[in-house]
Amino acid sequence: QVQLVESGGGLVQAGGSLRLSCAASGRTFGRYVMGWFRQAPGKERELTAAITGSGGNTYYADSVKGRFTISRDNAKQVVYLQMNSLKPEDTAVYYCAAALTWTRMREQSEYNYWGQGTQVTVSS
Repeated sequence: QVQLVESGGGLVQAGGSLRLSCAASGRTFGRYVMGWFRQAPGKERELTAAITGSGGNTYYADSVKGRFTISRDNAKQVVYLQMNSLKPEDTAVYYCAAALTWTRMREQSEYNYWGQGTQVTVSS
């Protein structure tokens, strides 16, 4: 069982930065692929970034590539999402999630555990 708690959301002006954190409970955090998803009003939830258990591989959606960075600290059991050059279209609720496999990490159904989400609002 893994419990996930996100933090770090808030209101920021376009061009600004935020760092989201996702703290995990449980003894096997390092086994899990971690993903950051987001859902904007009226839109489907989408994967923005993911990272393997070791941190050796990462994935970014085209919309955030070059602006967002995902990282993890397995000793602290935390995964981060550093968001730079934020745009109004980045406004969404951001969720972290945990999956056991990397090969299908773009599929939401592969994620067994989800956090409650944290709101990010980017003003123009």
